[in-house]
Order: sequence, then structure tokens, then C-alpha cells
Amino acid sequence: MTTTTTTTTTTTTSPRLPTYFISHGGGPWPWMKKEMGNAYAQLEASLADMPRQIGRKPRAILMVSAHWEESAFTVMGSPRPQMIYDYGGFPAHTYKVQYNAPGSPTLARRVMELIEGAGLPVALDVERGFDHGTYSPMVAIYPEADVPVVQLSLMRGLDPAAHLALGRALAPLRDEDVLIVGSGLSYHNLRNFGPQAHDVSKAFDDWLDDAVVQGAPAERAKQLEAWSSAPAARVAHPREEHLIPLMVAVGAAEGDVGERIYHEDAFMGGLVVSSFRFGAAANA
Repeated sequence: MTTTTTTTTTTTTSPRLPTYFISHGGGPWPWMKKEMGNAYAQLEASLADMPRQIGRKPRAILMVSAHWEESAFTVMGSPRPQMIYDYGGFPAHTYKVQYNAPGSPTLARRVMELIEGAGLPVALDVERGFDHGTYSPMVAIYPEADVPVVQLSLMRGLDPAAHLALGRALAPLRDEDVLIVGSGLSYHNLRNFGPQAHDVSKAFDDWLDDAVVQGAPAERAKQLEAWSSAPAARVAHPREEHLIPLMVAVGAAEGDVGERIYHEDAFMGGLVVSSFRFGAAANA
């Protein structure tokens, strides 16, 4: 476990920020509109609407990406994160894209302090760059790259309870003007994409909406800990790294009402996918 020093924090007088679980799409999609047309139009619109919902520009964003796993919860500490092109088979120009948001060593220290204070394993990585689970949605949310972004890893083993506990530990950030975003996909089975996956993706998506929106907030954690028993769960997520960021967003907003902010019934030719917000929007 990494030893941290106490960081002085300033609590904002603005309303506490909500948390989000977003479906981040595939690879470098924002830079492929010529090749993909309107395939991501609805997702892009939902991401672009987040600043309106929030009602103000946050001090920073803490992004929990499905594309980073470590043996301990690991915090990005670079003040100027580089790009990680963690995809293959895309056009050459997508390996040169840039999203030049600054990092925030101050926020990184604060995140480490909160995680350590909760008795969870934590580490710092000062070299890690942004992966596409961060920069692809962020270029739609804040295209000017003018909000500091810090990434936080998942922990290997992908234990739902541990990631719910992580979210609970991070909850104070919501009162410190830090936006917590879990970035994954509500359906992620690359071997079963397209129209043939409509029914199974819908079955899981319906359960997910019942669990995190329609059900009582007090019951969400229990339902999510048992997510693998949901209808079509292991078809929707043969490996759950794209679902686990949801646990962090939910843990950080325990007791807050959930709302589905994005939903498509035929994403990429037939998938049912969703994104969610937890906590009230400033501008509904």
C-alpha cells in the first residue's frame, strides 16, 4: 500500500454533483465520423448533454475506465497525460488523435487519501496516459479539453463489492466539485454483436434498468453484487470489466435516485445499450 499525505480540500457551496455510468462506444469513434456516419449520433448527443445536466463546469473529472486494471486501485498522477492507443484495426489517422486535457496531481493525492482511508489497496502511476475509455467520451463531453481529468483503475478480480466500496470511499469528491464517471458499456460481448444479440442485450438491459432506476436505491448494491444471476448476464458480459465501472458510480451515489440518460434499441445494428446518472441534475 502506498503511503499518502493528507491533502487540504475545499468543499464547494454548489449542489453536490451527480455520478455517471456511461457507455463509451468502440475505440476512437469520435474521430471516425466519415467512416461510420451517424452510428454514434445518439451516444454522442447524450454525452454532449452532460454539461447541461451538471449545470456548471466541474473542478475536475475522475474517470474509472474499463480499460485499466491493476492489483490495487491505481490513480493516474501525471500532470500531462499522454495518449494510449489501446485498439487495433482502425484507420491510421486514429493512432494520432489527441485529447490534451491536463491531469491533476492534487486530485490524484486526494483520491489516494480517500481510498487509503477506507482501507482499500491503492497505488499511484505517474506515467499512465489516457485510454480510449476516457478520451473517446471526453471529446464529446468537453471537446475543448479544458477540465482536468484523472483516471482511476479497476482492481483485478473485478469484485463488485470491492468496487461498490471504492465508490463509497470516493463519495466526498462529489461535494468537492469533482465529477465521478464510470466508463464502460452496458453490453460488451464482441463475439455476439449485431442484430442476433438484440434479445439478449435487451434482457440484460431491462434487468439493469430495473435494478438501478426502477428499484429502491437502498437495494441497488445487493442487486449489483449478484449481477451475474441476471437474465443473459454472462452473454452480455462474458468478462465484466465493462460493467464494473457502474459499481463505482453507484457506490458513490448510494441512496440517490438513478435515471437512464441514454438508451438505444439498435446500437451497432441491433444492440440494446444504456447509460445512467445517479443524483439530481441541475438542469433536468
